[in-house]
Amino acid sequence: MATGGRPRQLSSRTLLLGIMIALHSGRPAHLEAAQRALSSLSLDDQLALNFAVVTDGDCHVATYRQYEDTFSVMCRAIDPSPVPSFKGVPEDERAAHLASARAGIDIASRSALLRRVADCLVEASVPEIYKSASSSLAVDWTDHETWSRPRAKDDPQPSNDPDASWGHAKRNAPGAKDCLFYGYYAQVATMVADEGAPPVPELVRRTAFEAPRIDPAAVMADTLVRMCDDDDIGLGDVLNDCGYSNREPRTWARPLRDAGASLVMDLHPNDRGQKGTFEGAICANGQLYCPKTPAALLALGPLRRGASKDEITAHDATCEELARYRLSPVTAPDADGYQRVACPAAAGKLRCPLKPISMQLSAALPSVLEPPSGEHPRCCAQLTITVPPQVNEKTRQKHPYPGSAFRISYARRTASERTFASLWDPSAGGIRRGWCRLFGLAKNTLMYALAVAVRNVRIVESFEASQKKAARLAAMGGAKQRRPRRRYQTDVPAPQQQVANEALARPG
Repeated sequence: MATGGRPRQLSSRTLLLGIMIALHSGRPAHLEAAQRALSSLSLDDQLALNFAVVTDGDCHVATYRQYEDTFSVMCRAIDPSPVPSFKGVPEDERAAHLASARAGIDIASRSALLRRVADCLVEASVPEIYKSASSSLAVDWTDHETWSRPRAKDDPQPSNDPDASWGHAKRNAPGAKDCLFYGYYAQVATMVADEGAPPVPELVRRTAFEAPRIDPAAVMADTLVRMCDDDDIGLGDVLNDCGYSNREPRTWARPLRDAGASLVMDLHPNDRGQKGTFEGAICANGQLYCPKTPAALLALGPLRRGASKDEITAHDATCEELARYRLSPVTAPDADGYQRVACPAAAGKLRCPLKPISMQLSAALPSVLEPPSGEHPRCCAQLTITVPPQVNEKTRQKHPYPGSAFRISYARRTASERTFASLWDPSAGGIRRGWCRLFGLAKNTLMYALAVAVRNVRIVESFEASQKKAARLAAMGGAKQRRPRRRYQTDVPAPQQQVANEALARPG
């Protein structure tokens, strides 16, 4: 009597472990490579993972077809927009087939489940001893090309990967040009050391993966807020470039401040300099300044790349002079975001005739020679003023921009760039087009989260090895390990000279 085929013997844990083994070995994110990675394990390990089973005295190893079927079943439960198989479907019926395949799916709940699965995979790769090592995160996004190619503009049929869309890839490398790509935006939130704290391993705590048609800043803000609410992980400093800070406050700055984060961000050129006034004070670079602040100081920008020591010293001195015109905070922001700030002359940072007591300060301090005439603005008539949270909501941050404190703190953001560099490294698999040949948001999100988890394992091993080496050198009295000197044999002739010598030595 026929009993049918063998029952499925693979679990989701074995499936994910096979993918991670393949990625750790430098193989691409292909299901065939994952199945081969499990097949290369010892028989005892295969039996323990249920990759191989013994029935009726015979050992049966899971085939690629079983592996692919288990992967499809797992992704089907978390895929908010499944990509149907178009095999055998006429070209003019593909759009209707795609719509019918997605009908009746609760997209919101499946999207939340997909994000939760990706968060859990990445968080599980962070060892317990490092989960509370730092609360600062460096965030950034990059382009991730899908294996599918887009359809022509006049072709009404959907792409093989309809979840993907066109995006803009910005290249900062010398000589590289910006370009368009078809795929997704991959984002990471990398853990960095807090200010003044010892170094920590640069582990990725969260990832975000969406099509470029969705605002990446809003996606990452939602990811970080969800990390605080669901996993009770506190937010400290959040370091980001102008790609995030240029967004509307309701998209990026406001939700993160409400979650308790302190923003350290580069400002877009359009957001720098003077941007209106409040109660007579000048709004510039996320801060409030005296109405008589010199225009040259308000136009101060960040240091150029590769600045010399003299340029850095001069820039820091100019920033210190600008800081004397800044209204000083008197109280911390309250629960509603309101804060009290004081006039710089009342705070003793400069001399102003409107504050007679400030004229007794040293003449070396900056002086306001021509105070506002007529009816004085409130920032000059009062010692302190109350600033609502809507003032400088988009550009306000932890340190005054672009001073030395900001520059030193913002330098930690390069950890996110190193994260992408390690994921792109060809020796570790190299995430590029063709690295994953699966279609759809869910499958690409899952593969990227697993690649980040494997990368975290490597970073922990490297960090702990470097810490042991530093401890060993410290125990030896801090002596540096000298690199062995390379020795050259000058008496050995070059290959061409050796051939010539042999030819001359032949008789005749």
